[in-house]
Amino acid sequence: MERGWRNYRVISGHSGWVRSVAVDPTNTWFCTGSADRTIKIWDLVSGRLKLTLTGHVGQIRGVAIRNKNMFSAGEDKQVKCWDLEQNKVIHSFHGHLHGVYCLALHPTIDVLFTGSRDCVCKVWDIRTKTHIHVFSGHENTVSSVLTLPAHPQVVVTGSHDSTIKLWDIRYGKTMETLTHHKKTIRAMAHHPKGHCSSFASASTDGNIKKFNLPNGQLLHNMLPQQMNIINAMAVNDEGVMATGGDNGSLWFWDWTSGHNFQQARTKVQPGSSMDTDAAIYALTYDVTGTILITCEGDKTIKMWKQR
Repeated sequence: MERGWRNYRVISGHSGWVRSVAVDPTNTWFCTGSADRTIKIWDLVSGRLKLTLTGHVGQIRGVAIRNKNMFSAGEDKQVKCWDLEQNKVIHSFHGHLHGVYCLALHPTIDVLFTGSRDCVCKVWDIRTKTHIHVFSGHENTVSSVLTLPAHPQVVVTGSHDSTIKLWDIRYGKTMETLTHHKKTIRAMAHHPKGHCSSFASASTDGNIKKFNLPNGQLLHNMLPQQMNIINAMAVNDEGVMATGGDNGSLWFWDWTSGHNFQQARTKVQPGSSMDTDAAIYALTYDVTGTILITCEGDKTIKMWKQR
């Protein structure tokens, strides 16, 4: 039976586009970063607002959580580390020359990766607060960065220059450059199962491709094309991949076969009129993979579950 997903909750509170999301590993709360320059922390079960954090002076494009710390990246060039017991910034990582569009934590060691409009991905040692490497080679914004537990030495970056690069974290060098996409790459995702060696990427022409690591071999294209700018994608343990489009399209795919089994569309909330208000900018599953959280242009957060 096809596994249909439906929207069961709409959360309001941000006063700008919602651009980033991360779920706490305990699966009790999640955080969202917005164009309103705030980070909000929400209860996962009730959807109630727990806390609002201020400190960025630009849109917050990336958030990640580890232990008692949260990391955030913004268009203000700032990368911040927050202490969630004191609810304050304990360190800022300085060095990017332009807005920071993405960030990711290494699966096993205390290392942070940040991608920026300055065309580089910086690699930071969280403990010493210094940068270890600068991955340079992209010719445009680094808009997505990915690490896989099965290949802890490999970092994957996707760029507006339409290429994907595989980097060796040990030496700070490019291993492969993948040129299969023809348009800007805004989103990448991998299967959360630790043994999985494949990842998917999506470009602004709606093309989704799946690659294998460590060599970057193209496995297959996901069909049919979503025919829209894809801003975000995520995969759960069951192998359900969700992709969110600029036009509010939310498509669900079978990870293994590449089969598209549901085409949903988000409903813009009353008071929104512009086409951009329909956009899905970020999405993630909760830890169990049974709840999908989407972050949208109508300033809301929507929660989805299977029928």
